[in-house]
Parts: sequence; C-alpha cells; structure tokens
Amino acid sequence: MGIQLEKPKLFPERKTFIWFVVISFFLLLIRLFFLYSDYNEFVGKPFYYTEVTVLNAYKKSKNTKTYTVLKLKSKEGLTFYTTTHRKENFNDKYLRLQIFPDKHISFRDYLGTFYVKSKIKYQEKIPKTDKNSLLNKVALQHSNKQMASFYNAIFFATPLDKILREKIALLGVSHLVALSGFHLGILWALVYGLLLLLYRPLQQKFFPYRHALFDVGIVAMILLGLYVWFVDYPPSLIRSYAMVFIGWVVLILGMELLSFTFLVMVLLLLCVVFPSLLVSLAFWLSLIGVFYIFLLLQYTKEWNKWMITLWVIPIGIFVLMLPVVHTVFGMTSSYQMLSPLLSILFIPFYPLAILLHLLGLGGFFDTYLMKLFTLPTQSVESLLPLWSVLIYGGLSITAIWYRKVFYVVCGLATGYGIYLFMLT
Repeated sequence: MGIQLEKPKLFPERKTFIWFVVISFFLLLIRLFFLYSDYNEFVGKPFYYTEVTVLNAYKKSKNTKTYTVLKLKSKEGLTFYTTTHRKENFNDKYLRLQIFPDKHISFRDYLGTFYVKSKIKYQEKIPKTDKNSLLNKVALQHSNKQMASFYNAIFFATPLDKILREKIALLGVSHLVALSGFHLGILWALVYGLLLLLYRPLQQKFFPYRHALFDVGIVAMILLGLYVWFVDYPPSLIRSYAMVFIGWVVLILGMELLSFTFLVMVLLLLCVVFPSLLVSLAFWLSLIGVFYIFLLLQYTKEWNKWMITLWVIPIGIFVLMLPVVHTVFGMTSSYQMLSPLLSILFIPFYPLAILLHLLGLGGFFDTYLMKLFTLPTQSVESLLPLWSVLIYGGLSITAIWYRKVFYVVCGLATGYGIYLFMLT
C-alpha cells in the first residue's frame, strides 16, 4: 500500500487565519462606511428620478381597492418595491420613476430590498434581448402559465408565479426552484463532464503533459460565470459560484478543500465584494445548508460514497435545516417529508429538462408536475422562537470539534421534525 500524504491546509497556522479574518472585517467596514454615506445621501433628498426594470408585477387588494405591486431594479443597482393604481401591464417594461425616499428606509433595507413611494413618469417596452427570446421559447413549450413560470425560474432565475410558489413551499422544495449551489453543482458536473469527454482523446494524442483539471476547469468556470451573469447574479448563485471557483483553485493547488476555514474564507470574501449579501436571507440559508453538508461529510466520510450522495446528504440536510427554516418560514405540510426524495430525483430531472427544452419537448413532464404541485391542500403554521435556533446554531458550531455534540444536534433536529410533522 502506498503512503497517502495529507493535503496541506488553506491556513497552515491559526494566526494566519486570524489575520485573514481581521483584515477581511476591516475591508468590510470600509465598504460599509462608503455605502452608508451613499445611503444618507439617498434618504436625505426629497426625491430622485431614476430608470428601472420591472422584475415582477402582481395585483393586491385592500379595502375593496385593487392596486399593483411592482418589484423593480434601478440603473444604480437598487432593488425596491412600489405600488401603483394604474391598470397597465407592467411586465417586461422599463419605467422612469420619480421616487420619494425618507428616513423610514433603514440602512439594512437600503442594502437589501425596501418600499418607496413613487410616480411613474413614462414607460416603454424592454427591447428584445437574448434572454427574453429564451424565456419566450421556454414559455411557448407550455400551455400552462404556471409550468412556464416554473421552468423559467429554474433555468433563468425569473420570479415564480405567486400561486405556484405557495404550492411549492407546501412541498418543501422551494430550494429546488430558487437557483442555488444545487443547480450550479449539477451544471458544473454536466459542463465539466461533457468537456472532459471531448478533451481526453485530444489530450492523449497531442498534449499528454497537460492537466485536465486546469484546462477543462477554466473553460467550465468561464461558461458558468457567463451563466451567472446572464441570470442577473442571484445571491445564492453568487455564493455558489464563488465556492466552485475557489474550490477549483484549491484543488489545482492540491490543498484541503472540505474545511470550515474554506467556508469562512468564502463568506468573508463575498461579503467584502458584495456587502448586500449580509442582508440576503437566501444567501444565509444557502450558506447554512453548505455548513451542514460539511458537518455531515466530516462525520460520515468513511461511509460508502453512493450512500452519502443519495441518502445521507439529502435526508441529513432536510432534517438539520428544519429548525433553521422554521425560524423564518412557518408553513408546514406533511408532504414536505417528500423533500429529500424530490431533491434526489431533481438531479437527473434538471439536465433532462434542459435537453427536452432544447429539443422543443419541454412540456413532457407538465401533467405529472401539476399533479405533484397540487398534492398539498392544507398546512399549519409553526415557528420556532429565535432563542431556540440560537442555541441550536451554537451547538451546531460546537459540533465541528465534538462528535458527541454532533449526535446531540442530529437528535434535536430529528425530534423537532417528528414533533413538527405530527402537527400535520
């Protein structure tokens, strides 16, 4: 048997890691200082004129009056909501707005998403783009608008139909619809695998001295980067792309990859570059999910790899995330127990759905999916108090160093899951 050398660590000495954390915090504070100056200027003026793109538009009613809620993105990069009583269809429109910010918009809201009063000065149709063309091509393959919304959401990160979003939440598979590391991981495997099939024969014949991980990886990273840009940088996808990119670099350097220092490094770097991620719920849930994957892998790495991939990760993440998710989202249905199975089935479904849409057969699964989405008919509300999830989070972090604490965390999450689904 050959001797297996231990891979070098990202931070060989603790003090190196501490210095990295300190410098990152310092840089983050500088970024936040300049953003806070921009915020004060924004809320200090009585009004602004800006051009915005309509991300989503839907009707709401209050006291028998109907109005339209608009989710907008300005040319300055701000995302916010406003309302209007005008009756036009605002989807796929550019608007020129007069907005009236005030001190009710907090700095946290400014970094994330806020509500502001406005007046629409004029509107125009968004010129036809490659993305719009692809969205239309996907939509035309479905007679049901909800199915068109579903596929455009999982392919291009477009807003999901409101009614369908509620049905999917009852199934506990919202993470499968919102583009995240799960999707990017599938796409990485697909792109890297296909490129490697083309690369291997050429490598063996013309350049056997080349490193496939570097050559194929750099092309795959460029293609995935273009995809993230194309779908307008969803926060969870930014985190995922950064992890894939840094992970790829770490693998090339032959260093330890699956470590919590790696996760902290990615977190700090992303927050320095994109401070708005600090207030993104999708980003934090995505990051916590990766944390629990790392925790599971740490204590099951000796197990069969197929068992880990097909059972340990899907079921483990579902159970361990229950207390976290139910601190924010209270909606609970017994059908949410299907989530691990549906997560496993989504792995082959996603590339197959892409292929079917490329062939013009995108509606193949529509009947089955609509039956699946209409299964849950009722739900209960169950929210955990903040103090309980803080204790759970503290134990989860402690479990990095102590196996027994890891078992306690698994027991707490499992017990809560049993209690939760007994309610339904």
